[in-house]
Amino acid sequence: MPGISKQAFRGDSMDFALPWPTSQGEWLAWSSAVFTVLLGLLFFLAPSLAFRILRLQPRPEKAAAIAEGRGRMSGFYLGVGLCCILLAQPLVYMALGFSWLFTAFGRLLSMMSDGANTPFNWVSIVVELVLAALPLAFAFGFVP
Repeated sequence: MPGISKQAFRGDSMDFALPWPTSQGEWLAWSSAVFTVLLGLLFFLAPSLAFRILRLQPRPEKAAAIAEGRGRMSGFYLGVGLCCILLAQPLVYMALGFSWLFTAFGRLLSMMSDGANTPFNWVSIVVELVLAALPLAFAFGFVP
């Protein structure tokens, strides 16, 4: 193949470095991503404990409920969080922020329409809004 260096095929020039946050805004967004990954690991490795923390009680005869925690819930948290940490791109942080924002919106909707107006849900919505604000503030340039 003329014009193509053989070195490109060996992988010698493909160095990968983990992007480390360099600004305050990036640190805030990165912190939200790390929390998301840790939450995903909790659902992945200990779904029963995660359900107890969230005050959810799967029935013992319904093992599929544990599979939902380990599969769907952990997969989303791990996937989005790891993409943010590994890629460190503002648009990926924006996806993380909007995901947490819609999580908070869904909780608020449930509090208003499903009678789930409890102190636990108020604390949870505050945590979710903070986790949404950190990456969104960086992605939109409010915190450089």
